[in-house]
Amino acid sequence: MALRMFARNNKWIRDIPRSHMEYPSRFFDRIKYVFWTVYARFYPAIRRIAYHLGIGEFFINHFENVHEGRQPFLIGTLAPGCSAQDLSFFLVEHGYGNHFVAWKDAGELVSLRKTIGFEYQYHLRVFKDGEIRGHYEYTPECHPYYHMIQVGLEDRQEEFKNLLGDWIVPTTE
Repeated sequence: MALRMFARNNKWIRDIPRSHMEYPSRFFDRIKYVFWTVYARFYPAIRRIAYHLGIGEFFINHFENVHEGRQPFLIGTLAPGCSAQDLSFFLVEHGYGNHFVAWKDAGELVSLRKTIGFEYQYHLRVFKDGEIRGHYEYTPECHPYYHMIQVGLEDRQEEFKNLLGDWIVPTTE
């Protein structure tokens, strides 16, 4: 499989707690919350099947704003002596959790997010080559279509750099 980015050999990734979000106050959002809470349990298997059947590539190729390769907003690379595992657990201490409900970018090792209420999230990806990318966006649970076509995707590079501090070598781009 060309998109073999699933962390079977990295048990520590499976040990990262799932990201959690605030229970919404609006009725319709509560329905979405319950649906996604159930769906998220099965999502990794559904994603593997979708990629195997070519459905993942279909979505990537048929939504004009959906990225190919890696999403934009390079923050930097892991600093020498820092590991993706240690960085991930540092992020967990700061409210991030494993984001299983996400398509995988090329070379992605782990996807972490911190939700802001039910509607927004900070989303960080760490790659096998040490690159770190991140953005602020709608959650897929609250606005799945907007999320998929990247409406409201924002560069929050300075916020991420402040959080990550000595964990990264910041990009100069």
